Amino acid sequence: MDAAVAFGKVLRRLRLEAGLTQEQLGLEADLRRTYVSILELGQQQPTLKTILKLADALGRTAHDLVSMVESELHEAERRKRR
Repeated sequence: MDAAVAFGKVLRRLRLEAGLTQEQLGLEADLRRTYVSILELGQQQPTLKTILKLADALGRTAHDLVSMVESELHEAERRKRR
């Protein structure tokens, strides 16, 4: 799994936990819904500016998001080794 895919998984999980649609998250973060979708699908890597916007919209810190992505990557690596 690459970092973009891991970020997408984390973003989707946090969005759903917050009870937001892609449209709502996009509005809160000043991003297009289609871009939120592209990020969730792991088709593009977000810029630092985008990570900061998303974190703020989700009531998290950028550190939280990056830490969760790192955990997702480590977990995927552990699953791969089994």
